[in-house]
Amino acid sequence: MKKTEIKTKESETNCDDKHCPVHGSLSVRGRVLEGTVVSSKVPKSATIEFERIRIIPKYERYEKRKTKVRVHNPPCINAKEGDLVNAAECRPISKTKKFVIISIVKKSDND
Repeated sequence: MKKTEIKTKESETNCDDKHCPVHGSLSVRGRVLEGTVVSSKVPKSATIEFERIRIIPKYERYEKRKTKVRVHNPPCINAKEGDLVNAAECRPISKTKKFVIISIVKKSDND
C-alpha cells in the first residue's frame, strides 16, 4: 500500500501547542476536508461545515447535504468565523475532535 504524506505549510508565528501539526508532534493522515468555519468561540477549537453531494437512486438526482465537524484550531493558525480552511484527519484529540486545521485557504471579509 502506498503511503502519502499531507504537506503542512510553515507559519510565521511560533506556538507551543503539542497538538499543532506544524510545531507540535501531532501527525496527520487520512481525509482532508475543505470547509468554512462557522464557530470559533471555544479556545483552540472550531466547527467547520462542508457540503457533500448525495445521489438519490430512485429519482436519479443529486442533493446537497451539509456536515459539521469539530476541529482543533492551533494558536499559530487561529482561524476565525467565515474563513475557508483545510482540515486533516488525525488521532482523537478529545471526545469530539478528530480533525485539525492545517491551513487557511481564504480569509473572511469581516475583518
